[in-house]
Amino acid sequence: MNRGRLDDEHYPAYSMGRAAAIIGVQQAFLRSLEGALLAPSRSQGGHRRYSRHQLELAARARELLDEGMPVAAATRIVELEMRVERDAALISQLRQRIAELEQHRRTE
Repeated sequence: MNRGRLDDEHYPAYSMGRAAAIIGVQQAFLRSLEGALLAPSRSQGGHRRYSRHQLELAARARELLDEGMPVAAATRIVELEMRVERDAALISQLRQRIAELEQHRRTE
């Protein structure tokens, strides 16, 4: 077994039933997020497969729904949170690269 793939948060390791059980929702809830927030992989038999990352997104959407948000608003909020997280990581990488370049320039 390739443990590295299973440790990857984007590896589609969970069937729909298992994914729903892990986050405590009905399978229909996961189906309702397709297209709007989730794009599950498909097994060779055509069954949906979810990654840990997708489960985190679905769980976050569920939290927002439990707080009274409509589905469209909850999925948009989760999308924006993902974008902010991604952009923060890019900014961090850029700052690191700038620091490296400045250090290199000082040592020349």
